[in-house]
Amino acid sequence: MKREISITADGSTTIHLPELDEHYHSKHGAINEANHVFIQNGLYHILKSRTFKSLNILEIGFGTGLNALITLIEAKKKEQTVNYVGVEAYPIAAKEVQQMNYPRALGNIEAEPIFQELHTSNWETNIPVTDIFTLQKRKQFFSDIEDKNSFDLVYFDAFGARVQPELWTVVIFKKMFEALNKGGVLVTYSAKGSVRRAMLEVGFEVERLPGPPGKREMLRATKP
Repeated sequence: MKREISITADGSTTIHLPELDEHYHSKHGAINEANHVFIQNGLYHILKSRTFKSLNILEIGFGTGLNALITLIEAKKKEQTVNYVGVEAYPIAAKEVQQMNYPRALGNIEAEPIFQELHTSNWETNIPVTDIFTLQKRKQFFSDIEDKNSFDLVYFDAFGARVQPELWTVVIFKKMFEALNKGGVLVTYSAKGSVRRAMLEVGFEVERLPGPPGKREMLRATKP
């Protein structure tokens, strides 16, 4: 399948799949979307709720590594230890990693070596990227996730339901619910009614929140 590198509205890069007319990130701004959905309404939200000796995060769709990079940068600011697990069935190619401009677009060019390490580090292994950020990348289909009561926060960043509806079902959200600790939170850019109903069916408490640029709403789900 053809893959193109494109520039989003905030100047940050993404990958475009023309045959599916699908982008890895919002064309209205990859960094803007990541900051709004996953950092502001996910990471900051849960850190305000209580104190964590170590925060365990699961990302569904590791993709370009943007969410992991921004989380690492923010964790350093907060002096918050993070154990980060990124699940990805189809890792991006090394030549695509080289074309992602996130450290520069974030105004943090010194993070470039760390961004590269996020991608070059071994899969299926816990890698201490910094003294407070540990990464484990898992090459795995989302349907094969079997974690139980292991995570405090889930970044649900799968391809949209239009192209992969099977990733936005009761079956998948039941796995997310089981993977979270009590009080754990899942955030996603999607606000589809069918997604919200699937979350409610498995037991989540669900909030509709203002969305990132280009989207009216997003969803945040909490495990009671």
